Amino acid sequence: MSKGMYVPKESQPKQGGGAGKAREGEKGGKRKIVAQNKKARHDYAIIDTFEAGLVLTGTEVKSLRQGRTSLTDGFVQIDRGEAWLHNAHIPEYNQGSWTNHSARRKRKLLLHREEIDKLESKAQETGHTIVPLALYFKDGRAKAEIALARGKKEYDKRQTLREQQDRRESDRAIAAAKRKQRA
Repeated sequence: MSKGMYVPKESQPKQGGGAGKAREGEKGGKRKIVAQNKKARHDYAIIDTFEAGLVLTGTEVKSLRQGRTSLTDGFVQIDRGEAWLHNAHIPEYNQGSWTNHSARRKRKLLLHREEIDKLESKAQETGHTIVPLALYFKDGRAKAEIALARGKKEYDKRQTLREQQDRRESDRAIAAAKRKQRA
């Protein structure tokens, strides 16, 4: 472009990176993970996963943004047609006053009716449970990833660990072979 030439705003290059893409009608959005429950993936065979919104107070959101949360003992229970997250530890907010929340209170999950009905019917089968897998922010809103899961037996856990170790060893061997070819 020459100096002093008028260029309409629509044809000018946009400023900034890709941060605005999630807000421009794209439904995917970026996930900022706050807490994960790695123990759940080890102890349970995941059958189906769901994304649920969380009903939180202001101090809980601020505490979540600090990222000091734990889902290790958490579980989901369906009570009178509503899903509730129990035992998720969101610590009290440091700068909170008398409006602070209790750390292990039960929190309501926001799901569609069909999802709640499906979870409730499957969870009543023997060996099935609903566990939280992750807490994260998506487009500025707190979300929980929950899963319908079946408990693993001890030999299933050993088998899974063995498969992971075999996969890692084969990946290492392939990477070493590729390095040798390049040299």
